[in-house]
Amino acid sequence: MEISRPEIKTDVIHEELFRKYLRVLKLARTPTREEFTKIATVAAAGILLVGMIGFIIFVLFDHKLMLGF
Repeated sequence: MEISRPEIKTDVIHEELFRKYLRVLKLARTPTREEFTKIATVAAAGILLVGMIGFIIFVLFDHKLMLGF
């Protein structure tokens, strides 16, 4: 006795995904210089903030004996 698998039409699924991706690519555009500058500034500020928080935590745990914890 063999268990039969349900037939799934992968071609239909792939075609639907391809259409969705193509739609997104048609709507996409290159950002202007001003948009890019703002995005880059916010990203850099976020990276610096996370880095500073990590460094402060590192210093606190590394020098906990000196600080009296």
